[in-house]
Amino acid sequence: MVRPRSFVFVGVAAVAPLLVSAVSAQAASGALTVTTLGRHGAKVASTVTVVAVPSGRTYSVASGKRIGLPSGRYIAMTDIFESATDGPGDDTVGAQVVQVSGSTSVTLDARKGKAVKVSLDTPADVTGPPWISVQVCAGTVSDMPSAFSRGGGNYQGSLYAIPNSSKLLQFGYLAQWTGKDSYVAVKNTTGIPAAPGGSYKRANLATMRFSVRAGTQLARANDTSLQAAPRTQDCTTDMMTEVRDDDAPYSATVHVTPGTWQPRDDIFADNGDDIGGGFPATRTLKAGQSFTQSFGRAAWSPMHYLPTVTRRSVAFIPDALIGDPDVGVNGADPTKETVVLTKGGTTLKKQTLTNWGTSDAEFSAGIRSAGWYDLTVDAHRYRPGITFPAGMLSSRVTLDWHFKADPARSMVAPVFMTRFLPTGLNSHNQAAPSSTTTVDVSAGRGSQGPDLAFTKVTAKSVKVWSSADGGRTWKAATVRHSGSTWQASVHNPGSGAVALRSEVTDAAGDRSVETVYRAYAIG
Repeated sequence: MVRPRSFVFVGVAAVAPLLVSAVSAQAASGALTVTTLGRHGAKVASTVTVVAVPSGRTYSVASGKRIGLPSGRYIAMTDIFESATDGPGDDTVGAQVVQVSGSTSVTLDARKGKAVKVSLDTPADVTGPPWISVQVCAGTVSDMPSAFSRGGGNYQGSLYAIPNSSKLLQFGYLAQWTGKDSYVAVKNTTGIPAAPGGSYKRANLATMRFSVRAGTQLARANDTSLQAAPRTQDCTTDMMTEVRDDDAPYSATVHVTPGTWQPRDDIFADNGDDIGGGFPATRTLKAGQSFTQSFGRAAWSPMHYLPTVTRRSVAFIPDALIGDPDVGVNGADPTKETVVLTKGGTTLKKQTLTNWGTSDAEFSAGIRSAGWYDLTVDAHRYRPGITFPAGMLSSRVTLDWHFKADPARSMVAPVFMTRFLPTGLNSHNQAAPSSTTTVDVSAGRGSQGPDLAFTKVTAKSVKVWSSADGGRTWKAATVRHSGSTWQASVHNPGSGAVALRSEVTDAAGDRSVETVYRAYAIG
């Protein structure tokens, strides 16, 4: 049986285990030796995490090795893994609270472990046992207990936990059954229960559907997953299960216990490097509720930063210029862009930037007088070391902002970013040849943080054009205003791809022109 790629993901980076040196051990006022025994009573080599209570200072030590420690109370946690030649082997997680004073020894004995048992009224297409990931955590020494944890995972029947009723501990598990759909249950407890596990009914689960489209990403290989994200962090926080690892397009369905979940995706190049993806908003689901999370839906476009006027300069952060609207700013790809500021036809500054490998790229140009300024941005996707997929969509975006600025007045420029969402496309982000596509258009103002207040700006007019020849010629689309959005009817060519352009103006004459090349394909 092949092990699925469900696993425990714990945020230990902020609390890295401290490897205590021999000098430190000699200076310490106490010492601890933790012995770990397997399910047949023999010693098994394990890595032990030792956490001081209540400070949370964390140490890592091999089982059977003496570690010098200041006298005090500690939690010793481990995963005792015993390999097997004819199966997945056995995993036993356990923990013990110990008072260190002088030379202290403690034994974690897998023979005391109780089988972790979970049950579900599984459909006929689920034929194997669930894979279960488990963690034991120092649950009272941090606001983030999963940072102080030991975990393991195995198929049901090969996974055990040593009971311990201490309130200093938490125990969490994530169980996954796999068939045509996946079924996932998570549970957290205080202490390690005497009968770890639980029973679940499909009727009481929620549903998360994943819709992964092709054509917009830097590569086709797309690994989607789901993380537990309880509102109050506990020992299940960030426990993760893979949804599907495949070439886009695809769809997948996961039925989960009610609660808050974090969908995510990772995009992989042909050489196996993780080159993109992101974390959409978390979703809180009730029993019987369902939600569809999309990835890679056309069109990718600018998402966040607007020009600002501050310190007698016009500034612009060229980040999130080509991003997945269903993921948000964290789903944007790196770009290289040329930024130009002009006034009355005179170029004040021209600069080429990239946010690849850096997070501090910024354009800034000083201005001396009030008046009308033009800031243009020409952005291309930029990722050295990989070959972009043939026919990749949203490969280039341009912005042309015309606004009035005063060097004596700090503000966010009164301009917009447009979101284009073509409807009726297939899973390859294609419209039917010679058809008509309705494009939902919204004029947004993004978010700049607390430094600068937004001036209230209302879009007075929105116009849309389409191009079937890469932007050489443009055809006006019929635009209908509907509430806070607009809908454009675009007549598609017989083949190729469609570029989209919008112009948004306000009552003061500020103008925002945005173009997305290869916004969607025809096929």
